[in-house]
Amino acid sequence: MLSEKSTAVVRATLPAVGAAIADITPLFYRKMFAAHPELLRDLFNRGNQANGAQSRALAGSIAAFAALLLEHPDERPDRMLARIAHKHASLGITAEQYTIVRRYLFEAMAEVLGDALDEEAVTAWDEVYWLMAGALIAMEARLYARAGLDDGDVWRPWRVVGRMEETAEVATFVLRPADGGPLPPFRPGQYVSVRVTLPDGARQIRQYSLACAPGGTDRWISVKRASGDPAGEVSTWLHEHVREGDVLTVGAPFGDVVLDDGDGPVLLASAGIGCTPMIGMLSHLAATGAPRPVIVVHGDRRESTHAFREQLELLTAKLPDVTTHVWYEQPEGPWPAERTGLVDLSGVDLPDGVRAYLCGPPPFMRSVRGRLLERGVPASRIHYESFGPDLGLDADG
Repeated sequence: MLSEKSTAVVRATLPAVGAAIADITPLFYRKMFAAHPELLRDLFNRGNQANGAQSRALAGSIAAFAALLLEHPDERPDRMLARIAHKHASLGITAEQYTIVRRYLFEAMAEVLGDALDEEAVTAWDEVYWLMAGALIAMEARLYARAGLDDGDVWRPWRVVGRMEETAEVATFVLRPADGGPLPPFRPGQYVSVRVTLPDGARQIRQYSLACAPGGTDRWISVKRASGDPAGEVSTWLHEHVREGDVLTVGAPFGDVVLDDGDGPVLLASAGIGCTPMIGMLSHLAATGAPRPVIVVHGDRRESTHAFREQLELLTAKLPDVTTHVWYEQPEGPWPAERTGLVDLSGVDLPDGVRAYLCGPPPFMRSVRGRLLERGVPASRIHYESFGPDLGLDADG
C-alpha cells in the first residue's frame, strides 16, 4: 500500500509523469543499454527495442500500476503483475537487476521532467517503483522455488530429437533433455524460452508455447519464421540452422495462462501461430478424455498456412463434446461462405459459464475479447497469451 504522503504526491504528479512517460521510457533504455550493453545483447529482445514495443509496454505497466495504487489502494495487483513475473522468470531475471532498472529509469525521469520532479516527487515515485518491483521479485522467487530452481537458474541443454515442417513458415522441434535429467512438469498453455547465439555473438531469447500435452518423453515447440531484422533473427536462425541431433539452450516452463482443471465449458480461440498453446491444451483434453464442452475457434490466411490443421481434426475427434469453427481469409479450396474472412463470434454458441483462452495477433485478441465482453462473458473468465511485450488488453477490466 502506498503511504498517505506519497499517495498525494503521486496523484498530483501522475498527469505530468503520464504525459511524459512515452519520452521517459525510450531514454531509460538508451541510458541503461549504454551502461550495460550486455543486457540488450543477451537479455532484451532487440526486435521489440527496435519497433518500440518494449518502451510502450513499460510505460503502460508503470502508469497502470500507479493508477491502481491510487484508485484501489487495498487491492493486491496480482493479476496485473502475474504475466510480467512469469515472463521475467522465463528469462532468468534476478532481484539485483531491478536496482539497475531503477537507477536509469529515474535518471531518465529527471532529465525529461526537470523541475517537475522535485525531491518529494522522487521519493514518492521511488515508493511506487519498489512496491511494484518488490511484488514482482516476490512472485518470481515463488515461481523459481515452485520449479525447484535457484533464482535465475532456468537454463538447460535440450537435444532436438525430431523436426517436422508444419507449413512453409512453421517448423516443430521435438526436444528431450540432453543432460539426462528429469523432464520439468508444465501445465497446458505454458511456454519455454529458447536462447540462441547469433552470428554477431548476441544471445537472444524468445518464448514458444509447448504444443504438446504434459507427460511423455518429449516437449514440442513450434516456430513461425518471422520477417525482418532484428524481429525475425531468432526464428530465422532456428529454421535455417537447427536439425535433428542439435542441442538448444531451453528454459524452464512458465506462463500464467493455463487450462483450468474444472469441467466447465472452454473456448479456445486463436489466429495464425497463436494456435500452438491451443493445440497443447487440446492435446491434454484429448489425452485425458475430458467430457467438458469445448469450442475451438481459429482464423488463418488460408488452408496451407494453417499449422496443425490435421492434428486439430485428430484431437477434436477424440473429444465427446466439441465444436470447431475455422475461418480462412483467402480460402484455397471449397469452404463455406460463412467461414470466409475474419473470425466472427456472432454465430458461435457460447454456453453459460464458458471460460475463454485467446492467443494470436493483438488486433485479433482485442476484437475477440471485446465481442466476448459484449456477450456477457466476465473479464475474469477471459485469458490471453501475448508473446512480446504485453500492451494491455486488460486495461479496461
